[in-house]
Amino acid sequence: MPNVSNYASYDALGLAELVRNGDVTPKELLEDAYAAIDAINPELNGVVSRIPDLAEAEIAAGLPDGPFKGVPFLVKELGIQMKGSPSRCGSKLTEDLVSAEDTELATRFRAAGLVTAAMTATPEFGFNPSTESVFYEPTHNPWDVSRSPGGSSGGSASMVAGGAVPMAHANDGGGSIRIPASCCGLVGLKPTRDRVPTGPGYGDWLNGLAGELVVSRSVRDTAAILDAVEGADIGPPAIITPPERPYMEELTQSPGKLRIAWSDKALSGVQVHPDVVAGLHETVKLMESLGHEMVEDQIEIDWSHFFEALVTLWTAYLTWAIDSVANAMKRTPSYDNMERVTVELYEHGKTLTAMDMHDAIANINTVTRASGAFLAKHDLFLTPTIAQPPLTLGTLNQNEIGVDAREWTRRVFDWVPFTPLFNSTGQPAISLPLHWSPDGLPIGMHFAANLNDEATLIRLAAQLEEAKPWKDKRPPVFYAE
Repeated sequence: MPNVSNYASYDALGLAELVRNGDVTPKELLEDAYAAIDAINPELNGVVSRIPDLAEAEIAAGLPDGPFKGVPFLVKELGIQMKGSPSRCGSKLTEDLVSAEDTELATRFRAAGLVTAAMTATPEFGFNPSTESVFYEPTHNPWDVSRSPGGSSGGSASMVAGGAVPMAHANDGGGSIRIPASCCGLVGLKPTRDRVPTGPGYGDWLNGLAGELVVSRSVRDTAAILDAVEGADIGPPAIITPPERPYMEELTQSPGKLRIAWSDKALSGVQVHPDVVAGLHETVKLMESLGHEMVEDQIEIDWSHFFEALVTLWTAYLTWAIDSVANAMKRTPSYDNMERVTVELYEHGKTLTAMDMHDAIANINTVTRASGAFLAKHDLFLTPTIAQPPLTLGTLNQNEIGVDAREWTRRVFDWVPFTPLFNSTGQPAISLPLHWSPDGLPIGMHFAANLNDEATLIRLAAQLEEAKPWKDKRPPVFYAE
C-alpha cells in the first residue's frame, strides 16, 4: 500500500509540502521511492546501486529544514562525491570505488533536505551522449525502451521521466544535462560556469567545460534547487554575478518581449532530422504568439577548429582523470578494464603536447567572444537541443572496435551539435520538453542566454510551461502504484 496516493504525480516541491504539513514522513517517502524503483527499474536500468543504509541514517539523524526536506533523490555515479556511496563512473576500472568525502554540492544537496536513495547510471566516464556502458549494461528510455535516454545523465533522466523520483542529480560537460532532458521529456538547465560548485576536488572539472545541477519534471523544481545550491565554493578564480533575487521569484515575473535569435541548422553542417526541424518551427510560432521577436540568425565560428579544440580538451582531461584514479587504485588502464573507444580516447590524450592544449584554449577563448557578441544583439538563442530524436540503443557504441578519438567525437557531434558550444562559453542554457515526434518521442528545445542570466531562462521557461504544459504527459513506462 503506497504511503502517498499518486506519488509519481508530485514534483519535488509538492512532496516537500506533504512532509511540511505532516501528511507523510521522509521515511515513508523513501519507501515509496524504492517501490517505484522496484516497479520500473527492471525495464529501464537507470538505478545501478541503492544506498538504503545511508538514506535511513540521514533521516534518523534529523534532516535539515530545507526546501526539499524529506524528498527522495538520486545521484549520478560520476563527478559529484557523496561520502560512503559508490562512484564507479560506469567502468570496470573503478568498479569498487567509493567516495571518501562529500563534495561541496553534495553538502548543499543534503542541506536542502534531499534524501539520496540510490545512484544512477552513466556511460563510461561520461564520454557518450547515450547511457549504455558495458559495466552497467544499457539504460532504456521510458518513452520507448528500444531507444536511448540520452547521456551522460541518462540514468537520472530515465528514472525521473518514469516517475521513480521527481528530480535527480545530473551534470553536463557537452550537453549531459540537456541531452537526456530532451530525450526523456524533462527540464534540464545547465547553469553559468561556476554558478554551482564543483569543488573541492574538481575545481575546474573537464577543463572548465562541465557543470552540475539536476533534471526535473517542473520548472519550479529547477528554480528552487538552483536557489538552494547556487553560489561558488571557496577558491574559484572566476567571479559569478549573484542573482538579483531568488530564482523562485522569477517564476511569477513576466519575461517581457524578448528578442530571440533562432536557427534550425547545426554549425557543423550535419543534417537535422525533419521531426526536430518541425518542432523548432512550431516553437518559433509559439514564441511569436507570446509576443516575442523571433529573428533567424546564427553564431559564426570556425567549426573545424572548434572540433579539434574539443577533441584536445576532452581527451586530455579524460587521460588525466583515468590516470589519477588508476594510480590511486594501483591499476593499469587497458582493454581488460575499459571499453575500446575509451582506451582510444585515453591513448590520444597521451599524445597531446602543451602547445596542443594552448591552441585549444585559445580557440575556446575566440569562440566565447563570438558567442558573447552574438548574444549582445539578442536576449536568447533558440535551437533544437539535439539533431535527431532519441537514438536506437547501440547506435553510439563506446565499445566498438576501430573507432579513434576524432571519429568518436564526430559521431557524438552528429547527434548533439548544438549543446557543446555553451559548455565552452560557460553561458547558461536550458532544454524544455516542447515537442513530441509523430511516433511519440520527446524532442527538446534549447535556449541559451548571456552569462549569469539564468533569470531570463527561468522566466521564459515558466511562461512556456504554462502556454504548452507537459506535466500530464506520461511515457509508456511510468510508475503507477
